Amino acid sequence: MPSARGIIAAVVASILPLSLALIDVSHAVPARKIARARPKPVPEKCEPAKFRILLDVGHTAEALGADSARNDPEFAFNLRLAKLIAARLKSEGFATTRLLVTEGKARPSLFKRVNAANNWRADLFLSIHHDAVPDNLLEEWEFEGAKSHFSDRFSGHSLFVSRQNPRFGISLAFARLLGSALKAQGLTYAHQYTLPLMGRYRHELLDKDVGVYRYDQLVVLSRTRSAAVLLEAGSIINRDEEMAMNSPERQEMVAGAVAAAMTGFCEKH
Repeated sequence: MPSARGIIAAVVASILPLSLALIDVSHAVPARKIARARPKPVPEKCEPAKFRILLDVGHTAEALGADSARNDPEFAFNLRLAKLIAARLKSEGFATTRLLVTEGKARPSLFKRVNAANNWRADLFLSIHHDAVPDNLLEEWEFEGAKSHFSDRFSGHSLFVSRQNPRFGISLAFARLLGSALKAQGLTYAHQYTLPLMGRYRHELLDKDVGVYRYDQLVVLSRTRSAAVLLEAGSIINRDEEMAMNSPERQEMVAGAVAAAMTGFCEKH
């Protein structure tokens, strides 16, 4: 058992700082003012060669994503376009661009992507996808003797950001630049995400000029510590746009838009 003297000493020690704080309150205010007056550190200017871009290939070989109107897996579209974008970015001086191809089932792979981005300390995470529609909007048809589904009602690309991302403002800024670059190529964004018929896939439109949507719950956007944007490059469930997305011309247009947006973004940051 502690002695009475030890107990008294402990009580005095606990009270003394509080007493001093009450006595010296007039001195504490100037100290806080001085602390606030300290200049904030100036962020380092973006250098393309050192800017760490992580290009995420949406879905995996085990979880292929949506089927196109001609029964081709989304993962193949994503991988092909992401490789082209990576090559274009490196040719434009973004030498530290890395391609991320993830393995495994759908949901566990999302957390693998987040961990990869955070562990690598990416400056920007860009996830590459191709669009489809909810199952209730699909129509049946037959392609080369095989049953398939399509929806020609909607087309276009779209961009998604999350307000839960710690760098939401930067994410939105890059998404707007990319949307503007795609628009400059003559491409139009998908408007259907604001419609009630999209059900749980309905999202708030943050920029009606270039097609940036809010998607707060998406794991790869909300849990990455870097700025993060998801690009749906075009609709592969639309039969005409699927053919366009398969063309080298369209792929080059998208890759060029990403490179232009990245250059503009780096210049401003």
